[in-house]
Amino acid sequence: MRAHLLTIGDELLIGQTTNTNAAWLGERLSLMGVRVDRVVAMPDEDEAIRAELDRAYAEAPLVVTTGGLGPTHDDVTKTVVADYFERPLHTDEELLARVRRYYERRDRDMPEEVATLAQVPEGFALLENPVGTAAGLWYADTNDHGERLLAVLPGVPQEMKSIFSAAVQPRLEARADLQDVKHRTLLTTGIGESDLQATIGDLSPWLDDHLHLAYLPSTSGVRLRITAHGTNSEDARARIDSLEAVLRERAGRYIFGTGDDTLEGVLGTMLRERGLTVATAESATGGLIGHRLTNESGSSDYYLGSVVSYANTVKVHQLGVSAHDLREHGAVSEPVARQMARGVRSAIGADIGVSTTGIAGPTGGTEEKPVGTVWVGYADAETEHARRLHLTQDRHLNKELFATSALDMIRRQLRRKEANNP
Repeated sequence: MRAHLLTIGDELLIGQTTNTNAAWLGERLSLMGVRVDRVVAMPDEDEAIRAELDRAYAEAPLVVTTGGLGPTHDDVTKTVVADYFERPLHTDEELLARVRRYYERRDRDMPEEVATLAQVPEGFALLENPVGTAAGLWYADTNDHGERLLAVLPGVPQEMKSIFSAAVQPRLEARADLQDVKHRTLLTTGIGESDLQATIGDLSPWLDDHLHLAYLPSTSGVRLRITAHGTNSEDARARIDSLEAVLRERAGRYIFGTGDDTLEGVLGTMLRERGLTVATAESATGGLIGHRLTNESGSSDYYLGSVVSYANTVKVHQLGVSAHDLREHGAVSEPVARQMARGVRSAIGADIGVSTTGIAGPTGGTEEKPVGTVWVGYADAETEHARRLHLTQDRHLNKELFATSALDMIRRQLRRKEANNP
């Protein structure tokens, strides 16, 4: 099955809102075996939407729209699709009652214009919105040119994802015309895209028209997405298994998980299984490592706390860093990173201490220590060390990369200990 995605909203065109809906839907549909041929961002204008619907149905049976379902004057999507399919709008009394209850629970009067949220084109199926007020819509018909399927979804990402997963995806998966596609994603960290490709080397004996490998970089690492298609499920899984074995053999030390795993989630499982606890001393990352660790439910099992030692006085008085070493080597240095990790481990009483001290930028760099320089420190009962990295010129990206490096340092150290003590 082929599809077009129409993301509707002036805010997408002027850069006020990032079009994350298109990326999410494109990935989700492709994982189901739907081929997305076209993605369009367009204004809240009748003629623009109608023109894209004409083009879409000339090329693909499935159209998914996001945006333009609110109660304001510029939310025209529902009106346009109702007119396009010649389906009059009517008020769904049950939906109207739900919208009223939504406002009542929040002790607010429902604005009069909000009643338009309960208008539904005749013959359209209502897709309930569990996290908002704007319901989604589903429509299917057949004309002289063939079948036409339409999913009309809100533009708010959380609402769109919820409705798609609960109501649109099951409808599509029940069909027999989806391409047989299997995906598997291996997650790596601690190595860049180019270096990872060089490490993995030539894969031509495995890759062909039915088996593909994509390198997908992000701030947490590089995803390796394996895709097998055009074959039966058993053969596709066998092809994927074969390639995964090669990737793990060549780059296994960088692979920390699969699918929807996160580095902090995988690390949390490792710490819990070993009965270990962690404390963090953060300068350059400003608490981001702790934030990421505590994003995981149950992280209180292994994460004890943090000292955000942004000022040197905090490094000295709370973490026991040597004032002499700060003067001699500077805050961004190996001795300071090691002492920060050691100090927070001792101060909080954790099994493991990890630290970051660096120059996030865009100012503060020198020839000797340019922007993007960071020292990541590690300390436990048996070992203590620090590693220097040179990263980017972007402050926010650097903080993410610094935090990722610290989390990965703990992961690697745990794996190293396990390898040395089988």
